[in-house]
Amino acid sequence: MAHILIVEDEKAMADGRRGARRTGDRGETDRVDFERFTARDGNGAVELTHKEFELLRYLLDNPSRPVGRNELLDRVWGYDALPSTRTVDNFIARLRKRIEPDPENPRIILTAHGIGYKFVPQG
Repeated sequence: MAHILIVEDEKAMADGRRGARRTGDRGETDRVDFERFTARDGNGAVELTHKEFELLRYLLDNPSRPVGRNELLDRVWGYDALPSTRTVDNFIARLRKRIEPDPENPRIILTAHGIGYKFVPQG
């Protein structure tokens, strides 16, 4: 399974584009393009659902800030706390499998116990 190490792309944000990228030791580039809903790592395309992109975008837009499950349901899914906050947990688990080098020991999307989750910029 491919994994993307997400870092904020300051140049892209300065240019008004939304995205994240990282260049690895061997020159390969990990990239997420939120305008085109595409993701790539050094091995090629990484499959993310539309909702996974939206969830990742919201977390990237709120770096280092704990974001509650109900806030994520409201802002990403567009409704208040329905069907359940477990929906968020399940999507976070799937997203971690796709972007974390070690999903069992996340470094990018951390659990904020009693609150929800937070994105921790790398690099």
